[in-house]
Parts: sequence; C-alpha cells; structure tokens
Amino acid sequence: MDQALVGMCVNERRFVKIPPKLAYGSDGVSGVIPPDSVLHFDVLLMDIWNSEDQVQIHTYFKPPSCSRTTQVSDFVRYHYNGTFLDGTLFDSSHNRMKTYDTYVGIGWLIPGMDKGLLGMCVGEKRIITIPPFLAYGEDGDGKDIPGQASLVFDVALLDLHNPKDGISIENKVVPENCERRSQSGDFLRYHYNGTLLDGSFFDSSYSRNRTFDTYIGQGYVIPGMDEGLLGVCIGEKRRIVVPPHLGYGEEGRGERWNIPGSAVLVFDIHVIDFHNPSDSISITSHYKPPDCSVLSKKGDYLKYHYNASLLDGTLLDSTWNLGKTYNIVLGSGQVVLGMDMGLREMCVGEKRTVIIPPHLGYGEAGVDGEVPGSAVLVFDIELLELVVGLPEGYMFIWNDEVSPNLFEEIDKDGDGEVLLKEFSEYIHAQVASGKGKLAPGFDAEMIVKNMFTNQDRNGDGKVTAEEFKLKDQEAKHDEL
Repeated sequence: MDQALVGMCVNERRFVKIPPKLAYGSDGVSGVIPPDSVLHFDVLLMDIWNSEDQVQIHTYFKPPSCSRTTQVSDFVRYHYNGTFLDGTLFDSSHNRMKTYDTYVGIGWLIPGMDKGLLGMCVGEKRIITIPPFLAYGEDGDGKDIPGQASLVFDVALLDLHNPKDGISIENKVVPENCERRSQSGDFLRYHYNGTLLDGSFFDSSYSRNRTFDTYIGQGYVIPGMDEGLLGVCIGEKRRIVVPPHLGYGEEGRGERWNIPGSAVLVFDIHVIDFHNPSDSISITSHYKPPDCSVLSKKGDYLKYHYNASLLDGTLLDSTWNLGKTYNIVLGSGQVVLGMDMGLREMCVGEKRTVIIPPHLGYGEAGVDGEVPGSAVLVFDIELLELVVGLPEGYMFIWNDEVSPNLFEEIDKDGDGEVLLKEFSEYIHAQVASGKGKLAPGFDAEMIVKNMFTNQDRNGDGKVTAEEFKLKDQEAKHDEL
C-alpha cells in the first residue's frame, strides 16, 4: 500500500492489487485476513499534505487599481466558499448572504487564513489552500471539518479598513475661482452617490432629483461626512471615503440604505451651494454711469431687468427673456428681503450682482417647482428707471402751498359735505396739474379711497368740515 499511494492526485481513484509478500504474508490477520491472501483495494485519494507545506495562494483576479492592501490588524469584510481538497463544500458565506467580518493577523482566524488574507486588494479574488496544521489540526472543528483536513477557501475581498484610519479625500474637480471654502456651521446643498468599497450602490441624491441639505461640523451627518465636507468650494467635486467607525459602525444601516455593519463608505459629492446663517447679502457693482447722484431708497418706484440663477449657474428666471421690466416700490414687501436690500442706493443705469442667502430669500421651503429649498440666489440686475417716492408714512403730498380754504375747494357744490367722487376728482386734478403727488407704484384709486376713508371718521360715506384734517393737524400720540 505504501508503494500504491505514491504519485496519486487528490480525487484520483486506483484499484490496487497487493500480493501476500507485500501485504500480511503467511500470517494474515487472525479472523480477518487469511494467510497468503492477495488483497484488493479500491482507493480514492481525498486529501494530501506534507509537514513542510505552507499556505498556498493563487490570485485569479486583481483589480487594475489597488491603492491599499490588507495588513496586520486591519478589519476586513469578505465572502468565501470553503471546500476540502476534493471539492466538497463545507461552508459558504454566500449561502448566508452575509460577509465574514474580522480582524486579520491578530489570531481571530485560523493561522493559515490569517496569513492568506494579507496583501489583498479590495475586489481581489484568490484561492487560499491551508494544510491542517495551519487550520483545525488533528481534531477538526468538531462539526463539519474532519481531523487532518486540508482546507481551500475561494475568497473575494469586499472591504478593508484599520481602526486608526481617518477619512480620505480625493479631489475630482476644484473650480479655478474659489472665493470661499465651507466651514463648520455652514449650511450645504450637495448631490452625492453613495457606494461601498466594492462599488455596490446604496444611495443617491440624484435618483431623488433633490440635493441633500444639511449643516456641517455640528453632528447633523455621520462624523466622516461632517469632516469631509469642510473646506469645499461651490461647484467642487470630491470623493470622500469614510471608515465604519466614522460612518455607521458595526451595526450598519438597514431600511432602504442596506449598509452592512463595519462597511467602508464611498461618497462622490458635488457641492451645489453653501451659506452661513450669519451671512448677509453680497453686492458687486459692475457698472455705474458718470452721473450716479440720485440713489434708490425706501418708497422709490423702480423698474429693472434681472437674471436670476443658482450659485451653480442654473438659470431660474429672466425679465430679459420675458421682454419686460420688473417694477416694484422699494421697501413695500413686494420682493424678498434680500432683493429689497440689494436694490438700495442704486442709480439708474447701474449694473450689479446681488447674492442672497436663503434666510433673506425663499427660505427652507423655496418655491415649488421653481426655487429649491435653502438655495442661495444670484441676481444680475440693471436699474432702468427710478421714480422718487414720497416721505415715509405719506401716500400723497402737496408740491405747492396748501390752500387755507381746502375743504371749500373740494366741496364744489357747497353743501358742506364731500363725497368720494368729489374727493377723488379733486385729488386727481391736483396731481395732473403738478400741485400734488401720489406715491408712485401703487393703485392711485386705492390710495385716494384710503385717504377718503381716513377723513370719513364716522364712516357715513361723506366728509364734513369738522372731520376734515390735514396730516399735520392730526392729534399727536406721544405715548405711541
């Protein structure tokens, strides 16, 4: 038998015929093998090893890019099929649909596996053959693995990190013009694709067609992203690799994300915009005419053109495209607060860019279908016309001296009562003659009606001489 087994391969089958002189001879084996018996053996070789054997490694796939390989004390996540030398399967992580997660090189694995996993790249596939004295030895594992069994592991490495790792950042696109970088406390809007180290996709803001909006540096996102989003420029694209202790830890995150425990995360981000809650508007004047002495103020009536866009250049609206100006009374609440601020102290013909943070724009809600929530807005403005408004608190003023017989002039029929029709005709006549002026930009009839209502103190639809008073004749209420 010693001669017959020499040169056999695993899974080879031999029929062996042994004469008595090379078997049990003339003695035989009492009660089992008669003397001078020829023996016949049907032999199938299951396993073979030598005491000088070491772990054998055969890599059959290696990714083109391999920036890092496993080292002692790294934590790895891998799939495997475990077989004996004859190909019999004894275990598989694929069947459990769960990776095997462990530290390498510190004794958490059988010695042969500890050695066989060293030097692997994420995405690499190798076959690791382990002799029994570097596996489960003479006793086996007491369950599926017999004593003295050589083991074969077909391994695919999905993930690796070290507990000492920080995040890693790879800049993909950095804008040439980067006037400001994000800091702790800023509010960011960004798009991202989230994958595992092996490329498995788990989430994307693009698929929701909506940016991810958050404060950074304040614990609103996982620690690795809190750190990785610092120092970015608007328009920048970068890759942030986050080890699990700065991500979702040993537990991972189930639900719709399906992030396994102890997984390294890869985020490819694109920064759309950011601002700080303490930001005010930013004004950059590109052109001022030689005569820029009359500056806009509260109450003035303005006509202007604008292009409105997001910080990434996405166009939202344009009066030039519509072919008509936008007309407002400054300080009357007809535009967002940031725009109202940005139009102040501007002269006709001036061109400026106004950047408005969301808390002075459309806020967290935005405008459905038009302006995203928490968006920074950019307005390119050209002021075309300015009509000087009235002093604050006035909707009508006199340009000339007020007649001492004003009531009598309004009361054309001399009946001692002024109706709305009489009042309206008189005010419009004063405006037409240049003796009076209504606040520009408002409905003239509404102003006149409000003036009449203020004079009609008892609300009976007519104004008497006793009721009629000019603004400077009104009683003063210092307590107010």
